[in-house]
Amino acid sequence: MTIIINVRERIEEWKIRIAAGFIREGKLVAFPTETVYGLGANALDENAVKRIFEAKGRPADNPLIIHIASFEQLEVLAKEIPEEAEMLAKRFWPGPLTLVLPKSEVVPRVITGGLDTVAVRMPAHEIALKLIELSERPIAAPSANISGKPSPTSAHHVAEDFYGKIECIIDGGETRIGVESTVIDLTEWPPVLLRPGGLPLEEIEKVIGEIRIHPAVYGKSVDTAKAPGMKYRHYAPSAEVIVVEGPRDKVRRKIEELIAKFKEEGKKVGVIGSGSYDADEVFYLGDTVEEIARNLFKALRHMDRTGVDVILAEGVEEKGLGLAVMNRLRKASGYRIIKV
Repeated sequence: MTIIINVRERIEEWKIRIAAGFIREGKLVAFPTETVYGLGANALDENAVKRIFEAKGRPADNPLIIHIASFEQLEVLAKEIPEEAEMLAKRFWPGPLTLVLPKSEVVPRVITGGLDTVAVRMPAHEIALKLIELSERPIAAPSANISGKPSPTSAHHVAEDFYGKIECIIDGGETRIGVESTVIDLTEWPPVLLRPGGLPLEEIEKVIGEIRIHPAVYGKSVDTAKAPGMKYRHYAPSAEVIVVEGPRDKVRRKIEELIAKFKEEGKKVGVIGSGSYDADEVFYLGDTVEEIARNLFKALRHMDRTGVDVILAEGVEEKGLGLAVMNRLRKASGYRIIKV
């Protein structure tokens, strides 16, 4: 049985205490953050963490992010905290930034995929912070979706995947950013962007200077993943996804051509983007990159529910949040990309 705790209208501490009790007992709790919903367990309880992998069907070498509510918790989890980590934490925490650091002995290796590094962030969401505080434990939490599927931006999405399979879902309404956190590896120099996300790379470079972008961000395969989203196909709906990239007018014309082609083949076609199309399903993502990021996973899940065979997606410029949006779209498509 899954308990759903509704705190959309008002955050009541006694309700969060119920969820915190589940965390302390080694059970699983889905909770909102500013990015997406997380599937949480006591990060220091190896058996509880294993349940996350089992529930999601997640490969064991795909590491988890640990969520904290204070810098003191980071000092427990990391063997070393370089000056750059302190600078970024001071500027961006709480917020959608994950730092990869050398792990301390208290961190179970199941969390890190057997690596000697640990990924940590402090979420900018009152419910998430309160849950960590009341649990009195750091919380390991990947996105609360079946592994490989689009990430959840509402409690409804979580329930689609996990109702009856986990102990508790905290319903805090829709998430604000809509894509996962940005992950920066500070165990190398210059630091490395492992996953673009809700904090634009340009903002981070203003604080610590040059950051190298890992080839996995653009689809290069890797043998070892230091962060989620590097090694396996992610964010994918059931339908085939094709991303069309290029100047806006050319993208629109190409998508209209593809709609006609697939309809002739008898396929049901969906389109996600910022234009109107004569497709079977059209999901308008928004006019700004912030709106597009916020609505992206919602759109992919909507297309699954409508049963389309093919999803055509408009590409966006890779600036600011656009880098994270394109990273998610390309992975969702399995790198089926048409450039015009």
